[in-house]
Amino acid sequence: MSAIAESLWWQRGIIYQIYPRSFQDSNGDGIGDLPGLMERLDYLAWLGVDAIWLSPIYPSPMADFGYDVSDYTDVSPVFGTLADFDRLVAESHRRNLKVLMDLVPNHTSDQHPWFQESRSSRSSPTRDWYVWRDPGPDGGPPTNWLSEFGGSAWELDQASGQYYYHAFLKEQPDLNWRNTEVRAAMRDVLRFWFDRGVDGFRIDVVHHLFENAAFTDNPPNPDFGPGSPPSHALLRVHTVDQPEVHDVIAEWRRLADEFGGRVLIGEIHLPIKRLVAYYGVELGGIHLPLNFNLIAARWSAEMLRSVISAYEAALPPGAWPNWVLGSHDVSRLVTRIGTPAARLAAVLLLTLRGTPTLYYGDELGMKDVAIEPAAVRDQFEKNVPGLGLGRDPARTPMCWTGEPNGGFTTGTPWLPVGDPAI
Repeated sequence: MSAIAESLWWQRGIIYQIYPRSFQDSNGDGIGDLPGLMERLDYLAWLGVDAIWLSPIYPSPMADFGYDVSDYTDVSPVFGTLADFDRLVAESHRRNLKVLMDLVPNHTSDQHPWFQESRSSRSSPTRDWYVWRDPGPDGGPPTNWLSEFGGSAWELDQASGQYYYHAFLKEQPDLNWRNTEVRAAMRDVLRFWFDRGVDGFRIDVVHHLFENAAFTDNPPNPDFGPGSPPSHALLRVHTVDQPEVHDVIAEWRRLADEFGGRVLIGEIHLPIKRLVAYYGVELGGIHLPLNFNLIAARWSAEMLRSVISAYEAALPPGAWPNWVLGSHDVSRLVTRIGTPAARLAAVLLLTLRGTPTLYYGDELGMKDVAIEPAAVRDQFEKNVPGLGLGRDPARTPMCWTGEPNGGFTTGTPWLPVGDPAI
């Protein structure tokens, strides 16, 4: 295969997202792992997908189940070892399956050595690797910015008397992407995994990387009302989609291009006209800014036609489209629109021009699983209970068989297993 043809595999292929904790447990601890995933590679090859995207498998305290990374260049013992990962890549490639990792560049765990050093003193060499500010004039948080997971986005560090910024959990301090050392360190992370044969990255909340340099308060949201997530009380004018993000993305793209045939996929929750800007100048940005517009669309022919037409019309010349109907962050497809419509949705997903992304279990018609309050694991639900924002129902273990626990584990599953797949 020519280098040019190989570089376009992501235009011809189907991407299949795997939430590793819930895919296949090999050791009976109730948590999916890499050896278990390897047991299912033949199924994935039979299914006809072309790439598997793994939600984070890095070492992590698991405050946000892997999206709080404490080491970017290793594998959590929960999932296995680096040797297991290398075998996974080799066995996947042997079956013509690409392997994509989840890069989490906006924030680290508060247990990451970078942050531990940063918070050790105001004079720490890595102090400026994170976003630190003095208290506001009233002694409280520096701005009115809100966390996506509820409450203020600022956490006071009692020892230094300063606040650090966290767009998500307080255990997930945001990196300071204006610091050139941070940018260099993350480029080294990409190189580390590219050198191990990784075929690309899905980049978590890439539109969050920068905040307004003047630390301006966000304005109130006039459409905010009862039942909305608390973070929607403000318009995120100064905390997402800042212009500086495109320079960083261009750096990553140049690095990916050095390795050839690698793909960058961006999680970007923005209106279509702002989303497509992430393809970059002369398409030198992210190959596939994830298009979530079908997820939120009302399921009618008229609405779908409108959404599809608007997206296609907004694409820059030469840009390749993509389509998503499910993920680990939203209610499952069958639960949202019902089984008959979900079957039609699968046809739509796989026949539209562009790259489709499947969420594990959607091919089986898996549904959300009701989670009793005592069994809730997602910190989002714990922080903001009662609004239906928890993501546990869509992250439950794969239903492989009609056996107890769906053939996922011989132990006690980390989340309840739903009814066998339909």
